[in-house]
Amino acid sequence: MPKLKLGKLPDDKPIKVNVELPAAVHRDLIVYAEALNRQGGQPIDPTKLIAPMLARFMATDRGFSKMKREGHLPTADEG
Repeated sequence: MPKLKLGKLPDDKPIKVNVELPAAVHRDLIVYAEALNRQGGQPIDPTKLIAPMLARFMATDRGFSKMKREGHLPTADEG
């Protein structure tokens, strides 16, 4: 089985956000969680995958990283 991009999920204090997902995305989250379960051996709530997936996406987006590095984006404090 190929190695998935997400590994063990960090235990971090969450901020609650309500979001509506297309049904196809939700189905894929369920399948991804099942794949991680097979790879790591422990059940994972599919909704717990959303934050690490978003973080991974932003961390690997070269354009976003460049804009942050060059100071073209507001900081988290500026909101």
